[in-house]
Amino acid sequence: MKRIVIINGPNLDRLGKREPSIYGDQTLTDLENLLTDEAAALGVDVIFYQSNHEGFIIDEIGEYSDAEVFGLIINPGALTHTSLALRDALAGSDLPVIEVHISNIYKREAIRQHSMTADACIGVISGLGFDGYVAALRHLAALD
Repeated sequence: MKRIVIINGPNLDRLGKREPSIYGDQTLTDLENLLTDEAAALGVDVIFYQSNHEGFIIDEIGEYSDAEVFGLIINPGALTHTSLALRDALAGSDLPVIEVHISNIYKREAIRQHSMTADACIGVISGLGFDGYVAALRHLAALD
């Protein structure tokens, strides 16, 4: 069975409380429940990881790249726009990675409109809310 890791970065543990006008009122637990159900329907296994600490996320990516993991879905949060180290970890993982953003980063502040991590990913989904994660999971599940 394919194992797909879903990584959420800084402040995503605050979903449902933090800026609901941008991120909605659903929680990280709601997202994980949605993706667990979708994974079961697709016949894949999902693993969830969230951290507010860049180095912890990078360490996890390294561990997953050495484990029996098929691919990653990552919402790096603000690290998207600032972290060359995270970009390098994703590129060095040799895993198919899809970057996901709940909000449309291209309709936000100028600093949020550039992703340092995108070129290490096979695709980027931005602005579809939780549906973006579902689309990413479906895409990875369909890859050989």
